[in-house]
Amino acid sequence: MKLYPLQFEPILKERIWGGTKLKTILNKPITSDITGESWEISTVEGDVSVVSNGDLAGKSLNDLIQVAPEDILGTEVYRRFGKQFPLLFKYLDAREDLSIQVHPNDELAKKRHNSFGKTEMWFIMQADENARIIVGFKEKSNATEYVENLKNKTLLSILDDFIVKSGDVFFLETGTVHAIGAGLVVAEIQQTSDITYRLYDFDRVDAAGNERELHVDLALDAINYDEVDTFRSYTKDINQSNTIVNCPYFTTNFLPLEGEKIIKNNGNSFSVYMCIEGTFEIEFQNLRFQYKKGDTVLIPAALKTFILNGKASILEIYIS
Repeated sequence: MKLYPLQFEPILKERIWGGTKLKTILNKPITSDITGESWEISTVEGDVSVVSNGDLAGKSLNDLIQVAPEDILGTEVYRRFGKQFPLLFKYLDAREDLSIQVHPNDELAKKRHNSFGKTEMWFIMQADENARIIVGFKEKSNATEYVENLKNKTLLSILDDFIVKSGDVFFLETGTVHAIGAGLVVAEIQQTSDITYRLYDFDRVDAAGNERELHVDLALDAINYDEVDTFRSYTKDINQSNTIVNCPYFTTNFLPLEGEKIIKNNGNSFSVYMCIEGTFEIEFQNLRFQYKKGDTVLIPAALKTFILNGKASILEIYIS
């Protein structure tokens, strides 16, 4: 199987809080005014990405991994995770506030759902004026205080929030209570998991007048009640991989590309490039592959040397 940089059909998700920015800002082929998510690379059951470019178009990512796991995933990723693709890549458009929620850790998610936990990071791509996020508690809390405020509809009074701008990054370990606020477009990198415990949904109802399910009891022992530091600062040196997050689940670098940069990999892990701004191309074996803002590309681990060229802001992700 001859491998090359792989793109996938976006998996578009309607959400009660979604809008149209995935089309107007990221050029996604949405047909709904409430599209909240574009899943760029996924192997979540029922939502497995399908290749959209080149000779392998129409093949699912799981199909490719079954045939050539080390060539796709990398020797070290295959050793750790077997034939599982361990990350999920998304773009989100929050026209309204998302629900306040929390994700369980690996141990709890495995026990209850036979799933990975959901450590994640957000890169703010676009922010309306005064757009905010909610992350963690203002002060150390506990289950009793949390439940009391939930009952009294005063939960927001004990949660921390931040006004954000384009380029801000937040790293959320499992257990962190959080919500993306209205007016934000976000690139999200996370473990492969769709396990979310919804704590509070602002008393919203859907088109049929129904409130969405809450998971208050499940969340009690999943929440980290301590104060958390989620904001991540990073350098922006041109043509360098500037580390933003380096955790056991993924490494994310900010790469401001101007001109040409040669990439050499050791074959231990796949790489993913998310184009945050501008345009660039990848040159591999005398072939050129072009990308624009909102594109996401998977570089199989077997592609050990290639060239980036262009003017773009790129998120570079791999497992170290």
